[in-house]
Amino acid sequence: MNTHNNYNSFKTEKEGKGEMKISNTELQRYWFSFCQHVSCVAKTFFFLVTCLYRHILLRVHPLWIQIAYFMSLSFLGFCLLKLIQPRSSSTNSSTPIISNLDLFFTSVSASTVSSMSTVEMEVFSNPQLIVITLLMFLGGEVFTSMVGLFFIRLKLKTHQDKLATSSVSIPPITSVLDPFELEMVEVRSDQQPQNVKEPDNNDESSVVGNGEYLGYNSIKYLGFVVLGYQLVVQLIGVTMVSVYLSTVSSAKQVLKKKGLELFTFSLFTVVSTFASCGFVPTNENMVVFAKNSGLLMMLIPQVLLGNTLYPCCLRFSIWVLGKFVKKEESEYLAKNSQEVGYKHLLTREHSKFLLVTVIGFIVVQFLVFCSLDWDSVALEGLSWYEKVVGIIFQSVNSRHTGETIVDLSVLSPAILVLFVAMMYLPPYTSFLPVKKGKNGEGNSDQRKRKRRGILVENIKMSQLSYLLIFIFMICITESKDLTQDPLNFNVFNIVIEVISAYGNVGFSMGYSCGRRIKMEGNCENKSTGFVGRWSPEGKSILILVMHFGRLKKFNMDGGQAWILL
Repeated sequence: MNTHNNYNSFKTEKEGKGEMKISNTELQRYWFSFCQHVSCVAKTFFFLVTCLYRHILLRVHPLWIQIAYFMSLSFLGFCLLKLIQPRSSSTNSSTPIISNLDLFFTSVSASTVSSMSTVEMEVFSNPQLIVITLLMFLGGEVFTSMVGLFFIRLKLKTHQDKLATSSVSIPPITSVLDPFELEMVEVRSDQQPQNVKEPDNNDESSVVGNGEYLGYNSIKYLGFVVLGYQLVVQLIGVTMVSVYLSTVSSAKQVLKKKGLELFTFSLFTVVSTFASCGFVPTNENMVVFAKNSGLLMMLIPQVLLGNTLYPCCLRFSIWVLGKFVKKEESEYLAKNSQEVGYKHLLTREHSKFLLVTVIGFIVVQFLVFCSLDWDSVALEGLSWYEKVVGIIFQSVNSRHTGETIVDLSVLSPAILVLFVAMMYLPPYTSFLPVKKGKNGEGNSDQRKRKRRGILVENIKMSQLSYLLIFIFMICITESKDLTQDPLNFNVFNIVIEVISAYGNVGFSMGYSCGRRIKMEGNCENKSTGFVGRWSPEGKSILILVMHFGRLKKFNMDGGQAWILL
C-alpha cells in the first residue's frame, strides 16, 4: 500500500516537472517573439529617423538648420553657465549675481564668436570658462565648416547607394547643400546634371581604389585635413602660450594676481583667438599684456590662420600633404575647388589675391595708426618696439577677432571710422579682377535664384539696410540715456557697437563714469562692453544682431530689387 502511494506521488511529481518544462518552452517562445517585435520596431524607428534626416538634409533650407544649431548651442551654454556658480570676488566673499539675460547674452556672444560682453570676465569661475571655451570652439567657422563637410559626404554616400540600386541621374557635387555652411552651393546654368556611370577601375579620373568616387574620397580627405589643421594649430598655440606664461614673470604675475589658472587661460585665449571670438579671461582683455610683445606675436598667427588667411593656409596644407599622401585627392581638390562646394577652399588665383588684400589692409591700418596715434594716451608707457607690435596686433584684430591692447575710446575718430569699415567687411574680402565672360554667368545664376524664390529675393534688403534698422531700434530703446548721458550714449558709439556685433568682432567703446554730464547716483566703472549699460530691450536687439552677423552670408546678395537712380 505504501509502495503504491509512493509510486503515485512520484508520478504526480514527474507530471508536475513535465508541466514546468512545457511552461519554460512557452516562455522562451514568448520571449523570442517579443525580441523579434522589438527588433522590428527598432528597425522601423531607425528607418523613419533616417528618412526624416534625409528629408531635413535635402529639403530644409540651410538657414533654418543654422538658426536651430546656434540657438540650441546658445541655450545649452546658458543652462550650463546657470548651473555652475561664478567665483567669489577677492575683496568680497559673496558670490556675484548675474542676471539670466546677461548669462544668455554671454552664451550667445561665445557661440556666435562675437565677444560682446555685458559682465566682467573675471566673475566667471574656472568651470564656466571651460564652458565658454567649448562654446567658442563649437561656434567657430572652421569647426562648423568641418561638420558641413561630413554632411556633404553623407549625402554623397546616399547618392552612391541610389546609384548602386538603380540607374538614375545623380547631380554633381556642386548641387549638394551644405547645411552647416553659411551659403547654398548652386549648380551653374552650364553645369547640368549628367548621368553618372558605374565605377570603372580603369577610369582614374572619376574613381580611386575599391570603386569609390574620387569626389567622395576627396571630400572625406578634406574633412580630416580641416580637423587636423584645426587641432594642430591650436595645440601649437596652447603649448607656446603656456610655455611663455610659465617662463615670463610679468605675464605669470598677472595671472597670479587675478587668480587665473595658467592652462585654462592658455586654452581659453588660443581657442578664442583661432575662432575669431576675442574673449579673454581678464577684465581688461589684452590691455594688461600690452608690454608682453612675445605673447602678442604668438597670438597674431592664430588670428590669421583661423580667419582671414584660412583659405590660403588650407590650400597650402593640401598642397604640402599631397606631396606625401593622398596625391590623387589633393590634386582633385586643387583643380576642382569650386566644384567641391567648400567655400573656404578658394582657387589658386583667388587665394593669392586674398593674401595680398589681407596684408594690404593690415599695412593701411598700421600706417594710419602710427601717423595719428603714435604719441597718444592709448600707447603711453610703451617702448617703440612694443608700440610697433601692439599696433600690428590691433590692426590684425580689427577685422574679426576683436582682441585689443588699447582703450578704443581714446583713439582718434579717423582710426575708429577705419575700424568700423574693417569690421563691416566679410573675412574673405579681396581684390579680384573681373575676367571677361563672368558677367554672363552671374546673370544666369541670378535668374536661376529668382526663379526659385522671386518673392524672397524681392523682400530681402541689403546688409546696410538691416543695420540701419537695428541702429534705429536701439536708439529708440536707449532714447532716455541718449538725452541724459550724451557723451557715453551717442549715435557713433551705438554704431560701433552694432557694427562690431554684426561683424562678430567684439570691439566696444565701453562706458566711463567720468564722461557723465549729470553726476547723479552711484556710478562704478566696470570693464564691460558698452552694451553692458544698455536696457534689457537693447541687449535683446544686440542678441539678434549677433545671430544675424553670424548668418550674414545667407543675405550677401540682398537688396537687388532696390534700384537707386
